[in-house]
This record gives sequence, structure tokens and C-alpha cells, in this order.
Amino acid sequence: MSPLVRAYILLHLAVMLFGFTAILGALISLPALSLVWWRVGIASISLLFFTRGFKFLTTLPSKQILRFSGIGAIIAVHWVSFFASVKLAGASVCLVCMATTCFFLSLIEPLLIRKPFNRFDFFIAFLIVPGMVLVVQNIDAERYSGVLAGLFSAFLAAVFSSLNKKYITRASVWNISWIEMTSALLTLSILLWIYQAMAGPLPWWPAKADWAYLLILGVLCTTVAHAMSLFALHHVSAFALNLVINLEPVYGILLAMVLLKENKSLNAGFYTGAAVILIAVLSYPYLQKRLSHVAR
Repeated sequence: MSPLVRAYILLHLAVMLFGFTAILGALISLPALSLVWWRVGIASISLLFFTRGFKFLTTLPSKQILRFSGIGAIIAVHWVSFFASVKLAGASVCLVCMATTCFFLSLIEPLLIRKPFNRFDFFIAFLIVPGMVLVVQNIDAERYSGVLAGLFSAFLAAVFSSLNKKYITRASVWNISWIEMTSALLTLSILLWIYQAMAGPLPWWPAKADWAYLLILGVLCTTVAHAMSLFALHHVSAFALNLVINLEPVYGILLAMVLLKENKSLNAGFYTGAAVILIAVLSYPYLQKRLSHVAR
């Protein structure tokens, strides 16, 4: 098995776990900010089993630690926006909004990594848009705020994916993940303090039924899935990674249909939109190899 094939297999496994996060977000009773605080806290602790202590911090330049800490802060806001979208619009709508990450990434990645703009990448990314529109064609006005939160989350996903791709070769995956998760935890602690100082107490302690979901979310859907995606970034571009992640709405909405009974959105428009997303995602590696040189 070639490293590239192995990378795509890891990506698809990670995406299945990512797709499950929206389901867990709907099942957990905590608000988005508190939920993400627990998520990254559990992830940060679990990652210590892979980093084997803190000695690695002495081997990394302070500039690199600061860079990954900044990326962790972006990830924190991305996840808060993601779960806010789940709470406001439902898991299915949120997951479809995340399919626009590739569209944002086709514009952002050339700027952050300083590579030439690739019209082929933009064209493939643009194919995601009509698929998203078809899936979300019947949305009540009260869900629009959730759509905006989902789109903002997708934009931030494009930003931190590009930055991770830029600096991924300079440290181990586990060390990067721990720095980013710990930075996210500190960022969220500050945001929680600010929120409660301005708006009053926010539910923070999980209910008994939430603990199992939080452990699955923090360990499997965060530590393991995040590490898989970073491993894959050694062999694929950030754009290709996020294009595969566009399968997240397909996996996630099917799970929502079974576990959350969100089958009202699974009409002909959904299946057509899902097919558009699937075709764009699955055809990208082949078409990139065959045609991208003529689209630059």
C-alpha cells in the first residue's frame, strides 16, 4: 500500500469520526462553548499518553510553539461555531455547511502557503456549492443563524488547515496536536470567563448522561481523528484533505437520520446534493493527476 493510499484511508476514517461529532453535539445537553471546553480538555489529557510527557517542549523553537498555539486558538473558535450551528440549525444543516470548507480553502490556501492559485481546485470546490444548496434547500428562517455559524466554522477550518499544512513538517503529529488542544483549552477558558462576566452564568458541568458522549467526543472524535488528519497531511494537500472531509455531511446526515431521526431533510434534493458532493470528492484525486496541469 502506497503512502498516498494509506493517507486517503486514514482521511476517510477520520471523516467518519468527524461526522459523528455533530450527532454527539446534538445529544450533549451543554451549550456550545462549555461543550467544546470539555472536548478539548479531554483531548489534551488523552494526548499526553502519546507525547509521553512535556520534554518535547524543550526541543521545539518558541516561535513554533507560538504558531501552533495560535492555530489551536483558531480551532477553538471553529469548534464553538460548529456546535453553535448544530444547536441552532441541526446536525444535518451544520454538516452540509461544512462542505463549503473546500470553497474557502481554494481561495485561502494559495495566500497562506504562497502557492499559485489553482483554477482546477477552485472549479472542483465550486461543484460543492450546488450540492450544498440542494441539501439545504428547505430551511426555516429561524435556522439561518445556524447556517451563518456553520459557514463561519467552515471558513476557520480552511484557515487552520492551511496553516497546519504550512508548518506540519517541523514537529511530530502528537506534539502538534497537544499544543493545539491545550491552546484551544486556554482560549476557551478565557472566552468562558468573558462570557460569564458579561452575560452571567453559563451551564458548564455535564449531566450524567453527557459523560459517555463527552469521552467519545474528546478521545475518538478529537484526539484520534485529529491525529489521523495530521498524519494524512504529510502526503496530501490541505485542499485534498478538506475535499475528502466534504464526505462528512454525507456520513453525518446518514447517522443523523438513524440516531436523531432527522430524516425530514433526506428528500430527493438531499440525495442529489449528496451525489454532487460524492462525485466531486471521489473524482478529485484522479482528475487532479490527469487535468490539473492544464488549469493553472
